[in-house]
Amino acid sequence: MRWHCHGFDDFGVRQLYEVLQLRDQVFVVEQQSIYGDLDGLDQRCRHLSGRDGSERLLAYARLLAPGVRYPDAVAIGRVVVAPDRRGGGLGRLLMLQAIHHCEQLYPGCAIMLSAQAPLQRFYEGLGFVVRSDPYDDGGMLHVDMYRHNARA
Repeated sequence: MRWHCHGFDDFGVRQLYEVLQLRDQVFVVEQQSIYGDLDGLDQRCRHLSGRDGSERLLAYARLLAPGVRYPDAVAIGRVVVAPDRRGGGLGRLLMLQAIHHCEQLYPGCAIMLSAQAPLQRFYEGLGFVVRSDPYDDGGMLHVDMYRHNARA
């Protein structure tokens, strides 16, 4: 697995299409969640992708700097793993990479995310704690979660 974290302008057209296609495949089609994926924030994010040896996109998350979504915390969002690669620990590996990059890029900043409620325990296992009551987001229950950034 090869990990790469970069800004929006560093996307190649093919790589951007693959990311948008994976997000659409999972969030809109598979989960039947109707929401505006193209929310105008991608241009302000760092993009983390995991690719196999043949350059197939297997995992993706975006990192939003403090002030983009939360005033004093970095946010991890659009966390997605290719459907045929789930169940083998790739989601955990993706999140560990995302946390690592947040700590490197934004030392001392807390990390926030909006977790699908069924994945709350998964994120708790990575040190996140619930910070909100459940709320509807695109037809799915979510909770806001917080993690202290260990690197200060």
